[in-house]
Amino acid sequence: MCRWAAYAGAPIFLEEIISRPQHSLIHQSHHATQCHTATNADGFGVAWYGDRPEPGLYRDVMPAWSDPNLRSLTAQVKSGLFLAHVRASTGTATSRNNCHPFTHGAWSFMHNGQVGGYDAFRRDADMMIPDDLYPARKGATDSEALFLVAIAEGLESDPRGALERACARFIALARAKGQGPHLRMTAALADGKRLYAVRYASDENAPSLYYRWSATRGGMAVVSEPLDAGEDGWAEVPEASFCTFDGANVTVEPFLPCRLAAAA
Repeated sequence: MCRWAAYAGAPIFLEEIISRPQHSLIHQSHHATQCHTATNADGFGVAWYGDRPEPGLYRDVMPAWSDPNLRSLTAQVKSGLFLAHVRASTGTATSRNNCHPFTHGAWSFMHNGQVGGYDAFRRDADMMIPDDLYPARKGATDSEALFLVAIAEGLESDPRGALERACARFIALARAKGQGPHLRMTAALADGKRLYAVRYASDENAPSLYYRWSATRGGMAVVSEPLDAGEDGWAEVPEASFCTFDGANVTVEPFLPCRLAAAA
């Protein structure tokens, strides 16, 4: 399993989430406490928004703690919306194209979790990506495929519904050709204007996910694990939930792709 952190609010240096806190994302890359693997060393990535609609993207295959370029970048770049991820592979190769976040146009997406038995239906998953989107398929992960299928399902106009429909299609494949758990996930996605996050598992054993508004920063952090031990104000995202973050406000809606998969 991977670890990730996202932020939306007043512009801050990326290091205020990625490297400076006691239990920052970089610290989690080699000392995670709420997942099966304490070490997440199969690459990392950051997608951030600035003056242009499309996000900047920096990814590499090194462990996050050992890349001085990452520390330099996070110490110099300010952003009011960014996604950051440290990867623990669930089977696909350690390569730059398999590192999160993934981007397409103004959208960015990152995922922690697994689709059960993905190797048994990887070709079927790729076939769900329309021809006009398939050139954007650079890597081999289930996460990137899920992102592109969600775009095809209408992510631009209906983020929750599109991701729910995409997940339902993957769950149906996992049931038909894969194995359990059919889907476990937390994911973050952004379009340059707003941040969204989801927590879900088909077996009711979803990875951890928290959020916290900081009046000092003037922004919302959404994370796999709280960034500082003993820091008050972290709220756990309920399972089977889709969250929309708008300033200090959080809208939590049901996220139930299993009901769609069952009806298919």
